[in-house]
Amino acid sequence: MSHYSGPLLTRDLAQALLAARDAGADAWTGSLDLGRSRGEATLETDAWRWRDERYPYPQKLKDRTIYYWDGDEFAPVSRFSGSLIKLVPSEWGAPTFEIDGIKMLPTSKESPIDDARRKVALVEPRGKVVLDTCGGLGYFAACCVEAGVARIDSFEKNPDVLWLRTLNPWSPDPDAPAIGGRLQLVHADVSEAIAQIADASVDAVLHDPPRFGIAGELYSQAFYDQLARVLRPGGRLFHYTGTPNKLTSGRDVPREVHKRLEKAGFKAQLALDGVLATRR
Repeated sequence: MSHYSGPLLTRDLAQALLAARDAGADAWTGSLDLGRSRGEATLETDAWRWRDERYPYPQKLKDRTIYYWDGDEFAPVSRFSGSLIKLVPSEWGAPTFEIDGIKMLPTSKESPIDDARRKVALVEPRGKVVLDTCGGLGYFAACCVEAGVARIDSFEKNPDVLWLRTLNPWSPDPDAPAIGGRLQLVHADVSEAIAQIADASVDAVLHDPPRFGIAGELYSQAFYDQLARVLRPGGRLFHYTGTPNKLTSGRDVPREVHKRLEKAGFKAQLALDGVLATRR
């Protein structure tokens, strides 16, 4: 799927365009791609121009929502097909996304890109072949490419998440010349596809699964055994866990993951908000 190159609006941006027009300005300068770049929009009475295209001033946009031009109007970057999946703006520019109102990436203390960069650094991707089990918006992949990865194979099961990626300027485009073919994005369920990956064929693994209640198979002993099989001896794995249910049920998911990874053949330790493990 090709990546969208039109403007992305939030309620605050739409209000800024209208305020500039109402103040008598003939142009507005700012970012219309979630902070990736800055440019100038030419303001007219009933429309505005950006990158040689003309757009109407949008009205009554919702908060915590990103809008794209669908050819007829500014539509929210969201889809509902069993679950509501939505791209959500952050103060850092790079957005997060939600599934049924549950935020998938942290944004309260730092950019989700910076958060991904710290986690990716734990597996030292430079020159390596990396398995990215649950690609999401692609921030792990973007940071691996930035760090000089040789190749990253990224799996994403949800077609709506893949659609979000085409509208998010912070999501890496596998076909972009700057990527150099190093990112292979696969629409597949990694819990099934991993059986086709050869033994000891990857140097590092990044595993950022949905919550246990949504994707319990990605926390199973059987799946961890598969991760151990495809990872070469000495290879590193970072497994995001967070601390779900700890306050409500007393369940310690990181410790459970640690125990299963050790059983699968890893030497594991708690790190950041997950578990860092090395294949024995």
